[in-house]
Amino acid sequence: MDYEVTLLMSEFVTHDVKRFIVSRPDGFSFTPGEGVELAIDEPQWRNEGRPFTPTSLAEDRVIEFTIKGYPERQGVTQALHALRPGARLSMSASFGTIHYHGPGTFIAGGAGITPFIAILRELASKGDLDGHSLIFANKTPTDIICEKELRSYLGVARCHLVCTDVEASPGGCQYRKIDKAYLRDTIGDFGQNFYLCGPPGFMDVVTEGLKNLGADPQALVFEQ
Repeated sequence: MDYEVTLLMSEFVTHDVKRFIVSRPDGFSFTPGEGVELAIDEPQWRNEGRPFTPTSLAEDRVIEFTIKGYPERQGVTQALHALRPGARLSMSASFGTIHYHGPGTFIAGGAGITPFIAILRELASKGDLDGHSLIFANKTPTDIICEKELRSYLGVARCHLVCTDVEASPGGCQYRKIDKAYLRDTIGDFGQNFYLCGPPGFMDVVTEGLKNLGADPQALVFEQ
């Protein structure tokens, strides 16, 4: 690992997602959408690094991560969620995952929104949100990360929040699955850039649907 950082604070942003603020080491830089590897600096976790995406602005004096916990796995995310301020972590240099190539549609499933939070915040800070839209799928409205912020950036017409659990309370979600039919009904231009991030099954369905609807495979941007 290249850097040592200190946890300054953490707080829940949904029932199972926490926002972590860590110190920013000298010499660290990243481009929104890039990731780093984090490991807890404790004997049982030092060799258990995992990739996470900073969600802060590139110029911020601290680094933010937005991390979903998976307590059923009893692994790294559960251990991260249990950390208290002052805990030490090891962090790698940034590495390329999702790179921004210009206006387009962001399509995310669950915690796959995190690289897009960083990119959208960067665009918002520059006043460059025109020409962008978001399709964001979750199980229920309570799972939506940064809902108010995303709506404020893109408005009702360009911020499509989709929930798959039809028994959950409405909360402003469309109750559909993101499949070829949904993409056809929602997207008017398949000649644009598409930024994709989410679990494997979600990615397979979205990627295949976009290609079948005429999207250029070279315009599909996802984690590499």
